[in-house]
Amino acid sequence: MAEGSTEASPPLSSPCGVEFLNVQLPAGGSLRVARYRGLCEGGQDHAWPPVLMLHGSIESGRIFWSRSGKGLAPWLASRGFDVFVPDLRGHGESPPRIVRGALWGQSESISEELPALVDAITEHSGGQSQHWIAHSWGGVLMSSFLARYPERQARVASLCYFGSKRRVRAWTVERLLKVDLVWGLLCPILIGLFGYLPARRIGIGSSDETAKSFSQCLEWVRNDAWIDSDDGFDYAAGLAAKGLPPAWYIAGRKDRALGHPDDVRRLMESSGPGQARYTVLSRKAGNLHDYDHIDMLTNPDAVGDHFPQVEEWLRLHGANNAN
Repeated sequence: MAEGSTEASPPLSSPCGVEFLNVQLPAGGSLRVARYRGLCEGGQDHAWPPVLMLHGSIESGRIFWSRSGKGLAPWLASRGFDVFVPDLRGHGESPPRIVRGALWGQSESISEELPALVDAITEHSGGQSQHWIAHSWGGVLMSSFLARYPERQARVASLCYFGSKRRVRAWTVERLLKVDLVWGLLCPILIGLFGYLPARRIGIGSSDETAKSFSQCLEWVRNDAWIDSDDGFDYAAGLAAKGLPPAWYIAGRKDRALGHPDDVRRLMESSGPGQARYTVLSRKAGNLHDYDHIDMLTNPDAVGDHFPQVEEWLRLHGANNAN
């Protein structure tokens, strides 16, 4: 169940309001969710389409919004969507703080946190079909959830993934530095010292990660197998059988490591049957910039560049999947 907070909203440059929800988890604890509501036409509340936005590893929901009212979340709200942006457990404003001995990982994100979020959005939105948007590893978690719980797919109108990859196979200098050296060699050493990945302390991310979450992520990055280390569930087999709702995979031309266009395409190709679209944001394709892993969502020009295309995607598939 989700509970509203009385915390004052941060200032926004648009008339869209933001409130904060606490989504309770079945095993205890809660997730902090920023909700940007489509209240922008005359200040009237309507049954706007719900959108769930999920961040990736070593980051928080702030990849989608800022306190000055910038980002994809408030922009979509200004276009009439009801946007929910959670911080996963231990990230951003969601407790508890990650310390040595924290036991949860991505298995719990898939089997506990995402179900609670989806149910809370259903409660708040009156059961409308939901659109899901993810950045980076958030797309892997969403696809894994839909593979494990295929009965949930009927409630998902569309997917839109920014820089999401699972396996890292593209060979670039940045990949060698950021993935092989930092993620593959330095981070395990730090986890041995601290008992968790202190990503904020070493300046590689905005949120820390538990040892379990990091270990599971590294296993999937390195291996072709897409297997849950807790119970052996085969996510690739689940997707091969069912596929996904309509999905749009977006990569940045300048993303040379964390969401290389070739690796983003590989995620699409490994996601089973279903309608899929693939785009590389680049000057060659008519965009204003060759975008990278982060500025595809944070560059001020994105509002007039590819954000309107995201709105078109949501509206197209909202119409096709209306209840």
